[in-house]
Amino acid sequence: MPYLKVNDKNYYYAGNIDQKGMPVIFCHGSGGGHHHWLYQFKNLPHTINTFAVDLPGHGRSQGKPEDAVGSYRDWLQRFINVLGIGPFILAGHSLGGAIALAYALKYPDQLKGLILIGTGARLRVLPSFLEELNKGNTPKELINYVYTPDTSEDLVKRARREIEDTDPSVYLADFEACDKFDVIEHLHHINKPTLIICGSEDSLTPVKYSRFLKENLPQSKLEVIQGAGHMVMLEKPDAVNRAISRFIEEDLL
Repeated sequence: MPYLKVNDKNYYYAGNIDQKGMPVIFCHGSGGGHHHWLYQFKNLPHTINTFAVDLPGHGRSQGKPEDAVGSYRDWLQRFINVLGIGPFILAGHSLGGAIALAYALKYPDQLKGLILIGTGARLRVLPSFLEELNKGNTPKELINYVYTPDTSEDLVKRARREIEDTDPSVYLADFEACDKFDVIEHLHHINKPTLIICGSEDSLTPVKYSRFLKENLPQSKLEVIQGAGHMVMLEKPDAVNRAISRFIEEDLL
């Protein structure tokens, strides 16, 4: 399994540095890990070279979770410099999308484009969630915001187990990072080809968040995936993969 050492700590990623193709780095959301991109690894065309990171303190990575998007962004930049790939596409889901936007504002020369999935220019968190997490408890109703009622029983079962197995301190740091994040006034500075993807039933980052991004990012296009919730890349992987493949082939190759 590939690990990179950054500042004397080992960080996990899935991917093959020797594979050819347009490099796309996938960054997961709050409390998540590289496995949230399983279907992108399995089914995207070979012209796309996929990587997925475990953020610090997540999954198989050492380190500790950060409570600021900028800290994750700067860690990711160091990680990618050690990885040693050329200009790449940065794809992020939810918190990962916030990291991608922050990355584009600070390190634009490293990017070929962006893929923003279930995210927004501002990501306020329900105060009740933060209150529960500060008490050391993961909110029981979190699962109801993450998936739609029509999601397969197997996927919900696996997600519930993942949430229960994740230390509440990880969610607390990630949600605090989201809650403080706000780049609304800076979006016009991002001038990279951008694909925005959102599930039509997303209740954590509703479609209006994605429409706002579309209206304020100069080189962006929006794909709304019908019937999907916040975890659109797991709920409707084929539709997400078609959108990603089309975007890269038409706008970046």
